[in-house]
Formats: sequence, structure tokens, C-alpha cells
Amino acid sequence: MTDAAPANGSGDPGEPGDLDRAAAVFDGVRPRLFGIAYRMLASVSEAEDLVQDVWLRWQGYDRATVDNPAAFLATTTTRLAINAAQSARVRRETYLGPWLPEPVDTGADPHLGAERGEALEFAVLLLLERLSPTERAAYVLREAFDYPYGQIAGIVGLSEVAVRQLVSRARKRVRVERRTPVPKAEQRRLLTAFVSAARSGDLAALEELFAADVTSYSDGGGKARATRFPVVGASRVAKYVRAFARHFWAGVEVAWAQTNGQTSALLSRDGVVFTVLTVDASAQGIDQVLWMMNPDKITAVSAEG
Repeated sequence: MTDAAPANGSGDPGEPGDLDRAAAVFDGVRPRLFGIAYRMLASVSEAEDLVQDVWLRWQGYDRATVDNPAAFLATTTTRLAINAAQSARVRRETYLGPWLPEPVDTGADPHLGAERGEALEFAVLLLLERLSPTERAAYVLREAFDYPYGQIAGIVGLSEVAVRQLVSRARKRVRVERRTPVPKAEQRRLLTAFVSAARSGDLAALEELFAADVTSYSDGGGKARATRFPVVGASRVAKYVRAFARHFWAGVEVAWAQTNGQTSALLSRDGVVFTVLTVDASAQGIDQVLWMMNPDKITAVSAEG
């Protein structure tokens, strides 16, 4: 998929009053457009830039030719996001260390998960990174926004049969590669227990919290000191966390936030947040520990009120 809705139409975009109406229509669907773009790119800043691009195209388009503005804008957003995801994949191949999604503050922006919360949690976004951009788009439109298969087919330029196959494969991948997550209250309990054990360097307590194959990912992006390789296994992750406990947690204050529909810990020192920390967990225990430390990616998250 390389085409998006054209940037301009065949005529004058209209008088100021017409532009006001265009802005009102756009503002009405902006939360959905951002939701599509974010789930496709897993980056708040890139999603915001893409939605702004859609607005500029909508401003200059011959809107009199558009029968269904919401569908038109969603199509434009999705096609641009497919292109952007292809470029992002190339950039992430040279990213320093593990790449993690940019946290989005769902406590401050409840619209993001208001329709359906699917394809929003960190563990799912990481799995979606392994899909092709078109497969990811089909999955996001169906699972997060419940678009009919026929409409998705028109958006991504494939047959309805092909779209059903894409969505089915993506569902199976997510179901097979991710264990059933624990309820949100249990995820928060496990995160709280992990922070306590990590701060004290309690090796036994850490191991008790982990699934046998737990993986710790640290995303510093070359801009913060972070381990550049995933650490795997309950014993290894516990020893890794204990090894840096004394200097890492010195002077750290912990606050809580709602990011991507789950609880995260905001770690700050001298009033500056330097890490957004969360866990993904199943009945086996904590499956993933995610340390988001790249300063460019954690500026938009705020503590719970």
C-alpha cells in the first residue's frame, strides 16, 4: 500500500465558514484517527504528526466530493499509517538496544481506549511490530474499532477474503504468543510488589514474582544508560535487577500512572521522571518487565491525580 487520499481536490476548499465546518467534522473524529495512528505506529509523537498531516489534507481537499467524511478520514489516516509503519520498521532496525512503544497516557486521554481497548497494551503492540503494516492495519481496524471486513478491504486495497485471512492470522499470533493477561488489579499488585522487591534488591522476592521465562527489556535509545540486550529467565532477571538496585533506586520517588490501559510506575529523581516502568503478567507470574527510559518517549505521561 503506497497511496493515500490525495492532498488536494479539484476545486477551492471553500469559504471561512466551510473551513469551520471542516474543522468541526475533523475534531469530531480526531480521537479515532489518533487511536488508529497510535496503534499502527506505537508512538505518540508520530501519531500526532500523522493526524496533523491528515488535517492539512482535509483542509485542501474538495470536500464537496466526500459523501462520508468519517470514513474518508479514517481511510486517509490508515493509508498514511501503513506508509509510516514501513518507514518506522526500517528506522527501528538501527535503534540502539530494545525498542519499546512510546507510552500514551490513557489516564489523561480516556478517548484512546473509549471504544475498545484492543491493540493498546504494550505486550500486544510489541507483537504487532512483527506483522506487516497492512496486516497490522487490518487487525487494528477490526479488533480495536470493529470495522466491517468489507470496509477494511476498501481501505487497505485487498479483497474481503484476504482481509479475513490477515485478521485471522494476526489474532492467532497474538493468542499463541501472549499468555492470557491477569486482571488490571492483579497487574497493579504485581507491579507494586516488583517495585518494592527491586528497590530492596530482594532476590527471593523477585524470583517468586516472575514467570520462568520472564524477559526484561530496557529502552534507552542510546540517550539513557540501559541494557542493550533483553535479559531472559527468572534467575537471570532477578540477579540483573538486584545488581543495580543500590545505585539505581537511590533518591528515587515513585508515582503511578495509567499508560496504555494498564498501571505503570513513574520513577523520578529531583522531580524529573527518568523511567516509565511496567510489567505484563499472566497466571504464571510477571512475563515481561518493561523499562522505558528514552527521554524523548516519556515526556507525555503524568501521575494519577
